[in-house]
Amino acid sequence: MENAVVRRLVLIFAVITFAAAWLVCVPLWSSGQGIASPQLGLIASVMMFTPSLAVLVIWFLTRPRGDRSPRELAAQTGLGLGPQRRRTILVIIGLWVGIPVFVVITTLICAALGLYRLDLVNLSLLAQQHQQLTGQTPNPQMMMLVSIGAVALTPILNAIPSFGEEWGWRGWLYPTLRRFGVWPAILVSGLIWGVWHAPLTLLGYNYALLGPWSALMFVPFCIAFGAVLAWTREFTGSIWPAIAAHGGFNGSTGLVLLLGAAGQEVNFALVGPISVVGILLFAGIAALLFKITSGRTPVTEPAIPGSFVP
Repeated sequence: MENAVVRRLVLIFAVITFAAAWLVCVPLWSSGQGIASPQLGLIASVMMFTPSLAVLVIWFLTRPRGDRSPRELAAQTGLGLGPQRRRTILVIIGLWVGIPVFVVITTLICAALGLYRLDLVNLSLLAQQHQQLTGQTPNPQMMMLVSIGAVALTPILNAIPSFGEEWGWRGWLYPTLRRFGVWPAILVSGLIWGVWHAPLTLLGYNYALLGPWSALMFVPFCIAFGAVLAWTREFTGSIWPAIAAHGGFNGSTGLVLLLGAAGQEVNFALVGPISVVGILLFAGIAALLFKITSGRTPVTEPAIPGSFVP
């Protein structure tokens, strides 16, 4: 009976997040501008809070009126630093540094495969784009310093919208599915996460050259990257490492453009961290992390009241 209840709750969670995401993105579709809309940044940011909305709805559905303790909700969804705070902080620091390094490594691998041309001296691809936007020729050294500073700060700058997603995906959804096994939980939660992006990816978001096929391409990425984020939840019992990784990743993908040579159109399905190369590397890293830390997983599965049968 409990597993049947869990499946129903996961379905409700998915329906809420999908419906809310599509509702938020209506202006992009109705305007005809798609991802070229000047409202894209704001709309995408608001959309990132729909998984948190689903967490709150599920919580109020499953808890009796007098038993809705915020402290219990925080404990069950990983809002603390976990049972070993030092471990959690070290993982956050490691991800803070490791995510930008991962972006650079995937870009260099793609360049070595002949899929991308580098310009590490003049940073001409970014300079070209900057000149097209502003009409001014930037200084390469200044571009590098500004980019490094921005990347270093992105886990903080992106913490709030990243929280909006991660409280849902790794705070509630992944631990709830974990009773069916770690890898099934990773697969299903990653699949839901990837499909949730459809209001944007069907417009070509993340893979402009693919058009609507972006929606299909982004699902395996969400599963692979989601596996790494699931490991952080397993290993620390906290969602804050996943928030740091998610925020840092969103702010580091621009490094692909920083390192490139002018005169090329970057196909992100083949180049950088969301490419096939990035997907395979994330999947391999996740498998390795789970293997070397097996047996040291303090993740807490949210309690599902057996009396709730929707």
